[in-house]
Amino acid sequence: MAVNLQSSYDNQEGAAEMSNQSVSTKRRVLGQVVICSGCCCGRTDKGKPAIPEEWLKSSWKQAGLLRSIQLTISGCLGPCDLTNVISILTPQGQIWLGGITGRHQYEALLEWALASSDAGRLVDLPAILEAQRFERYSLS
Repeated sequence: MAVNLQSSYDNQEGAAEMSNQSVSTKRRVLGQVVICSGCCCGRTDKGKPAIPEEWLKSSWKQAGLLRSIQLTISGCLGPCDLTNVISILTPQGQIWLGGITGRHQYEALLEWALASSDAGRLVDLPAILEAQRFERYSLS
């Protein structure tokens, strides 16, 4: 049985061209929450308070937040002198939170994400999280 290699190649080339085209969707991502689980953050073996990663992932998924506010569990975000660093990426810039050690703070983060999703925009951080805000880089 003879195989037409040219036809097979043409089909692959056409598929490659199709995959390079951009796809437009109606999904609008408001922001992204990046949780550090790197070398220091949330490492109970280093005496740090644990990050409730599984709870966050399942809560985010159950609430249907993944379409509006993405959740990413990442490697080291630094700085390593702060525990449990969180970065919130927004169209206006990046917000850094550090020292997130209590379950109530993670619950506030989830509530903030829910409120933002419901509003269709990123709402102001609650005071409990705003108090943990820090500047990652400073210009001097």
